[in-house]
Amino acid sequence: MNRFALAISGGIARVTEAALGPYQTAVIRIGFSATWLLFLLRELPHRQELYGPDGPWDFTLAEQLISTNGAFTALLWSDGGVWFEAVYALAVLTSVLLLLGWRTRTMSVLFMVGVLSLQNRSIFMGDGGDNVLHLMCIYLVFTRCGQVWSLDERRERRAHVARARGERVVDRVGPVLWGALGLVLIAVTAGGKLDGDPTVPVILWAVWVALAVWWLVGRLAKSDEPRILLDVIGNVVHNGALVVIMAEACLIYATAGWYKIQGSRWQDGTAIYYPLHLDYFSPWPALADLLSASGTAVMLVTYGTVAVQVAFPFTLFHRRVKNVLLAVMITEHAVIAVVLGLPFFSLAMIAADAVFLPTSFLRRLGGWAARARGRVFRREGGPKVPGQRTGGADAAQNPANPEHTHVGFTA
Repeated sequence: MNRFALAISGGIARVTEAALGPYQTAVIRIGFSATWLLFLLRELPHRQELYGPDGPWDFTLAEQLISTNGAFTALLWSDGGVWFEAVYALAVLTSVLLLLGWRTRTMSVLFMVGVLSLQNRSIFMGDGGDNVLHLMCIYLVFTRCGQVWSLDERRERRAHVARARGERVVDRVGPVLWGALGLVLIAVTAGGKLDGDPTVPVILWAVWVALAVWWLVGRLAKSDEPRILLDVIGNVVHNGALVVIMAEACLIYATAGWYKIQGSRWQDGTAIYYPLHLDYFSPWPALADLLSASGTAVMLVTYGTVAVQVAFPFTLFHRRVKNVLLAVMITEHAVIAVVLGLPFFSLAMIAADAVFLPTSFLRRLGGWAARARGRVFRREGGPKVPGQRTGGADAAQNPANPEHTHVGFTA
């Protein structure tokens, strides 16, 4: 009984003391924001036909559908071309800022607004990758996805070093951004623009109020207990959202695999052959012919796809097997991106798969990227004179040295 109680208390402490998976959530943030950004840039010349006033799904049809299902989209607040261009530009801008990790809490909310506004405006302009992005943009709002590999992390590190030197650090951008977006939120709520399904309005108001409470506690609290309580709540919400993301990815693969089993073409091992010879999914016909030339290869890939998708959720508790299947699925999506011409679907699925990547691998990946960036900037800036070295006890006693500073992520 004591061993069981210790395990329960250890699990509770692990969930409440820290936001788990910082590298995994950072990769999800970067992956989905990059996927959406690349899609928006590729479709920039066709944006009016896809989501704007020139599309076959016109403003009146969209209004009729939204009045039925109550889905959120800011594009129905006005039918003007200027408003459409502003919303599209906002979607591009927030994707860039979320990718860089600037004010990730706020940008994740605005990123969600951009994704839902465009996708819900023309619901027939999408595929499975858009559905995944649709869900993940909501889950990202509840995560602390800027703990690492973000401008927020760099700003917190520099602020920590400045406070260690006795300097007073004041954040002016955050309150101004909060106030401006609050005025917009109050205006659209009072104007009845958020009268549909309550999910998105509740999220918008909850995040706005939570940021205000967080700021007030940081400024006015006389002790550390209120801030610790908010940290615990933030960690629990983050870890819960991370579990939901993992469950969603498993559900996608499990349902896809079990539905495939019921198809006759998947049962006889020929299903992979047919999409390779559809004009719509054959950007490289010669490559498709090469891959489908062997009946044995087609059969193995068909059965292997079903086996991997069905088995993956059951391998999460075996690290090595899970990593092998994860590498197989990421490779499969990369092949789909090239052979079938579905790059954004594949990028969305790879970004979802990233939640299961090992932390050790992601740390090494971050180290390689940091060293590569250092070489590029060193080459561009020329040789630099090294600063004075501090070693031993001097380095340990120097609080201004960022290499000896541990920084946590706040809000």
